[in-house]
Amino acid sequence: MERAVSGAMAGGAAAAAPRRRIPRSDQDYTEEMAAQRRAFAREQTGANLSHLAHYDLDPASVSGNIENFIGVAQVPIGLAGPLRVRGEHANGDFYVPLATTEGTLVASYNRGMRVLTACGGVRATVVERSMQRGPVFMFSDAVAARDFGRWVSEHLASIRGAAEATTRVGKLVDIGQYQVGPLRYLRFNYTTGDAAGQNMTGKATYAACQWIKASHPDRLQYILSGNIDTDKKHSQMNVLQTRGRRVVAEAVLRKDVLEQIVGVSPKKFFHHRQISQAGTFLAGSANNGAHAANALAALFIATGQDAANVAESHAAITYSQLLDDGDYYWSITLPSLIVATYGGGTSLGTQKQCLELLGCTGQGSADKFAEICAAVVLAGEISLAGAILHDDWVSSHERLGRNRK
Repeated sequence: MERAVSGAMAGGAAAAAPRRRIPRSDQDYTEEMAAQRRAFAREQTGANLSHLAHYDLDPASVSGNIENFIGVAQVPIGLAGPLRVRGEHANGDFYVPLATTEGTLVASYNRGMRVLTACGGVRATVVERSMQRGPVFMFSDAVAARDFGRWVSEHLASIRGAAEATTRVGKLVDIGQYQVGPLRYLRFNYTTGDAAGQNMTGKATYAACQWIKASHPDRLQYILSGNIDTDKKHSQMNVLQTRGRRVVAEAVLRKDVLEQIVGVSPKKFFHHRQISQAGTFLAGSANNGAHAANALAALFIATGQDAANVAESHAAITYSQLLDDGDYYWSITLPSLIVATYGGGTSLGTQKQCLELLGCTGQGSADKFAEICAAVVLAGEISLAGAILHDDWVSSHERLGRNRK
């Protein structure tokens, strides 16, 4: 039987059609090459790609953002607001672009923003900044790995010099160290200005590791990422130690406003919070709130962020108090919010305009954008919790979210 299966597999491989390569050229970012690739895709699959061909950006502008360009995914963008933010970097009333295909999402965030603005706005602050790359060095035994860790600490200034020589804005803050058997994991922690910084820290850490390898008396072996940087995935380490930005959004919600706009009392909200906390513990969730990922995904797509960073950024810690005067304190902490206002997709036409709508362009604007993101998340927490408690969650989706064409 094993021989028969192997033979069939071999025969199938031999009979397979030759691989058809996607068209490429030295002048690859042109409308002509995009059209040629769409034609190729139609020929191979029969799919009609006419919608992908309608866009107003210059294909040359996406060089460095995508390969094998064939068109643009058009995601509807809705406007919510105003949202009053009283942050250290974001101050004022903001109208927020949200890119989504989920009906009710913009309406829900709009309602939460109405509540927050009527209560005086959201206080927001960035409390920490840190982006990582996490190489691992491999040794013959645990003692050698431990001694290497001491050597790294003694040579931190030189390692920092090698890393920072590769970047204008990146700064190496410190290097965390963790050992497993003969492996020494190093977590390089940087600040990265207005860039998200994953590529920046990768380049800087590679230069630092090469300096370590050349300067250490032993012949070292390392891998640039030992996965302790937890790139594009949630980790408890990031919740405790920060990745990207740790941002807090908080507000005192007045009893009369909650009851008028949402139809739910602070006391009922607080009771729901206790029940929700128990459910979060039972599930082992990375977020004891409701749906931070909804706000972040919609904001990320609209403003040219790396959408995969939602995997890390959605982690959140909600904390609330029922105040003596009957009002309700509500805060949400995002411990690993990864955002940028420079680099990546932030310079593309639509995405740049959405950042301009928020006033988040130019040097020093990433902290402002981070505070707005956290404030929008808080608005969504209020509205969704209110919909669940007021028993109009399902009816709202039925009314606003049924595109069945």
